[in-house]
This record gives sequence, C-alpha cells and structure tokens, in this order.
Amino acid sequence: MGLQRKHLQMVLLWCLVAVLALATTKASQTIRSDCDEYCGDVSIPYPFGTSEGCYFNKDFLITCDHSVNPPKAQLLNSSTVEVLNISIDAHELRIHTFIAIRCYDSLGHTTDDNISYTTLPFFPFSYTRNKFTAVGCDTFANAIAFQGDDLIMAGCLSFCTDENSTRDGVCSGIGCCQSLIPEGLLVFNSSVGSLFNHSRIWDFSPCSYSFLVEEDAYNFSTAHLKDLQYRRVVPTVLDWAVGNLTCEEAQKNSSNYACPKESVCNESSNGPGYRCNCPQGYRGNPYLPFPNGCQDIDECTDSTLNNCTNSCHNKLGSYKCSCPKWYKGDGKRDGEGCTIDPLLLTKVSLGISIGFAVLLIGGNWLYWGFKQRKLVMLKEKFFRQNGGFLLQQQLHERQISANAIRIFTTKELEDATNNYDESRIVGQGGFGTVYKGIFKDNRTVAIKKSKMVDRTQIDQFINEVVVLSQINHRNVVKLLGCCLETEVPLLVYEFITNDTLYHHIHSNEKTSVMSLEIRLRIAAEIAGVLSYLHCATSVPIIHRDVKSMNILLDDNFTTKVSDFGASRLIALDETQVSTMVLGTVGYLDPEYLQTNQLTEKSDVYSFGVLLVELLTGKKPLSHTGPEKERSLAMYFLALLKEDRLFQILDDCVVQEGNPEQLREVANVAKRCLMLKGEERPTMREVAAELEGLRKMERHGWVGAGVNSEEREYLLRESEDHGYGGGGNTTAGYDSIKDQVLISVGGPR
Repeated sequence: MGLQRKHLQMVLLWCLVAVLALATTKASQTIRSDCDEYCGDVSIPYPFGTSEGCYFNKDFLITCDHSVNPPKAQLLNSSTVEVLNISIDAHELRIHTFIAIRCYDSLGHTTDDNISYTTLPFFPFSYTRNKFTAVGCDTFANAIAFQGDDLIMAGCLSFCTDENSTRDGVCSGIGCCQSLIPEGLLVFNSSVGSLFNHSRIWDFSPCSYSFLVEEDAYNFSTAHLKDLQYRRVVPTVLDWAVGNLTCEEAQKNSSNYACPKESVCNESSNGPGYRCNCPQGYRGNPYLPFPNGCQDIDECTDSTLNNCTNSCHNKLGSYKCSCPKWYKGDGKRDGEGCTIDPLLLTKVSLGISIGFAVLLIGGNWLYWGFKQRKLVMLKEKFFRQNGGFLLQQQLHERQISANAIRIFTTKELEDATNNYDESRIVGQGGFGTVYKGIFKDNRTVAIKKSKMVDRTQIDQFINEVVVLSQINHRNVVKLLGCCLETEVPLLVYEFITNDTLYHHIHSNEKTSVMSLEIRLRIAAEIAGVLSYLHCATSVPIIHRDVKSMNILLDDNFTTKVSDFGASRLIALDETQVSTMVLGTVGYLDPEYLQTNQLTEKSDVYSFGVLLVELLTGKKPLSHTGPEKERSLAMYFLALLKEDRLFQILDDCVVQEGNPEQLREVANVAKRCLMLKGEERPTMREVAAELEGLRKMERHGWVGAGVNSEEREYLLRESEDHGYGGGGNTTAGYDSIKDQVLISVGGPR
C-alpha cells in the first residue's frame, strides 16, 4: 500500500511539472483579454500595447497620456514623440517630429531659433516615405544623422528674390527644397541658417525652416514662407520591425519569437530585425496566434476576389473554380470558362492517339520556346532597367567604341566566381561586394556586385562606365567590361593584389613597409593621375572623391586610382559646375561645400588632405581626442604655422627624410589646402613639384646644399616632361567601404 502511494505521488509530481512547463510556454504567447485597443483616436494593435501583458516587449510600449483630451499616444515613454498611426500591414509607424526654425526681425536680428533633434532607440526613419525639406527664401538647412557608427551629413539650399518666383506644389530650390535620406537612421538633428539674415526678403519670408516629413503629407505653398512658424510639428514615418535578429536567428530562440506558426517571417528592409506577415490568401494581424491572427479569406463570398464563372470552392489560402458535369473548361473568366461539349467522349477517344503524339512533340517545343522567350525577355528587362540603352547612347555621343568595353554574360561571371562563393570575396562594405574572378584562360579579375537594386543610382553607374572608358593612364585600374543581364549591374576590372592605401597607412602590420620614398612616389603618381584627368583627357574630368580608400596598390606599390562613380565631365568652355556636394568628410573642399561649385581645385584640396595623411599616418577625421585635432587638415596647418611640423609627422617619415625635404613637401600640402580655390596650385604644378622633390632625393641633393637654381631646374624639368600623362587604358573599381554622402542644394 505504501509503495502504491509513493508511485501515485510521483505520477502527480510529474503531471504538475508538465502542467507548469506548458503554462510557462503558453505564458510567453498569452495576451491579456482586457488590453486597450485605442489611445484616443489611435488604434493600438498588437505587438504594440499600453500596459504590461499587452505588448510583445518594451520596444513596443505605447504610453497613453490621459491628462489631455483626447488622450495622446506617445512612443517609448517620451512626451516629445507623439504617435499618430500604427500600420500592421505596411509595418509603419507615423509620429510627430519638430520643425527647426530660425526667424529674424526687419533688422536681421534673430527672434526665434529652435533646433529639431529626434533620437529613436529602436525604429529607423523610413528612407522611402520621408523627405528632408527646407523652406525659406534665404535658407540653408543642415541635417546630421548617424547610420550605425557612421556620421551622415545632408543639406538643402533654398533661395528666391521675390514672392512671385515660387510656385505652389514645387519644391526644387526656389522657396523650398527637398532631398533624400539614407536608410537605417535612428538619430536625426536638423538646423537652419541664413546667408543674409532674411534682410532682403523679410517682408514676405521672415523665417527659415527645416524638417523631416512624410512625402505625401507635405505640399509646399507660398503661404508657408510666412505662416509655417505657427506649425511646430510635421508627420514623419518610421519603419518598425521586431528586434535585431534575422528570421533564422529569431526562430532558433523560439521562446522570444514574435511570429505565430500561421505567419511567415520576412527580413526588415530598413535596418536590422524581422517582420511577420500573413501568407497569401490570409489576412489579419500576423502577430496574434490562431484564431485571432491570420485568417483564411473566403474568396468565394466576394466576386472581386475570385475569377470563377460558375462554381467556386474555397480552400485554405486559395480557391478553386469548377464546371458542372458534362461541361468543359477551367471555370475562370480569363480562362476557358465553362462550355457544353456533348461530343466530349467521342472527341477524346478519337483524338487520344493523335493528340498524344502532337502534345508530346508540340508541348516540348512550346515549353522550350516559352522558356527561351522568357529568358530573353528577362535579360532585355534587366538590360533596360540597368541603363543599357542609356549606356549605348552615352558611348555613341562620346564617340567611344563599344568594343572598348566588353559585355560579359551572367554565366561567364558565375563560372569565374564559382557562383559567387564566399571564399571569393575580397572586399565588402555597406553598398556592395567585390569578388575575385578567375576565367578559364587563368585571367584574374575583380567583379563588383551591388548588394541591392537602387534604380536611383543607375545614372551614377552609367556615369562611371562612361568616365572610365575615356581614361588612359597606367596608374588607374583598368575597366574590362560590365554585365547588364542580371538584376544588379556588374562591373569587371583588373585585379589589384595589395589592398588599399588606407589599409597600408592605418594598419599596424602594413605601415612598417611604407618608407618615405614609397610614400613620395605614391603621392607623385596620384598627382599625375589627377593632372591627367584635368588636363590630358579630351573632356576634363573631376574625380570628386579623392581619398586613401580609393587608392589601390599592386605588389610593387604602384598606384592604381579607383572609384569614378562620383566623377564629373566638365565641358571645355566651363571652369566650374553647380552640383550636389558628394564626397567623404575630411577630404571635402570647404569652398565646394559652401558654394556647390565644383572645380578642378576641389580635387587639389582633397589631394592635399591625402598628402598630409601620407606624411602623418593619421586619419583625415577623428571623432576622439581634443577638438583642435579632429580635422587633420586644420591641425596640420596650425602646427605648420607655429613651426611645429615635426610634431605631427609619422616617426618613420621623420627618421628617413631630410628636414628641408620634408618642409618642401609640407609646403606643397599647405598650398593645396588653401581655403580659396584660386590660391591653390593646379594638379599639373603639384605633380611637377613632387616629381622634382623625388629627383632631388634620388640624387642626394636635398640637405646637401642644393641651391635655388638647381631646384628650379629640377622642377622645370619635371613639368616639361608632363607628369600627368598616362600609358595603357585603365579604369578603377570602387573601394566599397561605407562613405559619407553630403547632399546640398536639394535632390539630384
């Protein structure tokens, strides 16, 4: 009896453990039945909620402020981020953000100065639904945001001289301008300023404004020049997702997985995380378990949802059409429908023997023809989307032979990269990947493949191909061809084996082999390339993104300049061109940044920063350390002015170089970094001076009593030889490191 009692106790204990385990598992998915579905006029669908047990996790907590009427929904316990709408289907969350305002009186004194600053710990701003907007007739707007650890700067310029020059609904730089924002932004800081304090247009435009607004929610009106100061907030769209894991990673952690088994998981298109969606043929809230979540749509009850002419039969996730007995067809309006065929059996019996052979042969032929036609149409579609016709037009207008750039097939590139195997990756960044490809004839190439399809970048892609096709210089990476048959356009370049100049300067294991002689030769070769681009090509070319990450090196440390995606062709009768500011912070020409006027001297300033980087081994921009040392160019000029040059130079440069020689090179950098472009030398002059200094070093004249006449002779000899010309036709592939995009003056 005692044994039976113990056995019964053990059974009851195990049952209790099982019940508790089941209760724990269910608790993680249980949602309270008394959750508030609304906060004021705002619907609060799960996974969002206003109280414990009503939301998935604290990322989705909505605070409902009942101290106002109607109650106000607020995001993340913040009284400054008001929630206007939550969309489950689109995974969007609409909020209020503040307008940055600066107003002036008639004397030009500031009367109202507010900066807009929004920080979102979890959900990024939508880069497809929002526009950075500036309003005012004497306005420049700045936006500072962060994409992960990378600083993003954007800008907009808006001017007008009288009220009649603006047009309602038009936001192109006259009274109003707009620009895009990149993806993945969680922090957005906006401010505005004025060049003339609105003194010239104060009577009809007393203020400057900037804000990030939902594109469909704002339509510019001339009246906004005066009355926008009374509207302090605008609607802005966030893209929301669950957590920061991929679908596969989240599913492994099933206890904290948001998608019920009836839902499907998709990766977020803006930043990390995943989203739950109802499968095709279902609708409802994909975050709620059955029966409250995704539910089957009965297409047969709504004629707009089915395609049947007679009988409709609902199925889970779909439906089926049928015809009555003795009728034939598929029962669909856009198909065969249902037709009477009294001789159906006779036709089948007589035609089965003949039809079998015909169907077998004809079906195979039709299938092969359809498959080939579909493949041809798909390739034509990608060719058109990737700017194939635009490329042909550009090559024709530039009188460039199509044979100069080979068009590779998708199969050739797949075979060369072993179907883009991960082991073939040689470079990877935020916007794409570079693969090492080996063709059947043992030629090694570099294949650039973008991570995503961005149709707004097709013009830049075509620009890079056109620019590279006109470059003929031995110190530029050679473009071999491109492939336009895939969804993502591909570029094929010669393979450079020794990484980037940035890696050699700033990597501890590489700097030891970078002697002063090599650094001076690299600087002279880069200057030669830029001189060639400015002076020796049929149409002058401004590189616009000169930096160490875009300089590749081969095994002999021979320079190979790359990344011509941002380059611009300048007509022979032009000296400057107005354009969106594009480049990398730390290398950008201040005059170009302020005026939007791109000139050859913009490349000169960027080269000056690169030359200082070679001499000092320091990065152009530092986010740590004292404020005065954050800009390498400004810090270098300050030390040079104080005659403390050797305090900033790299130790190996100081040990190997002669003081007089180093001062001469530093002076070249100083002249390149002059704030006014007209005071800077041309790249041809810079290339000649650097080559002359290298000759002095090779002849042992530097520091050994070289007089001014000898030095002038060497420099003149270098210039007469035209350092800036080139040898073989070459081109370059991007370093696909993340770079900062600075957009001033509205969208492209």
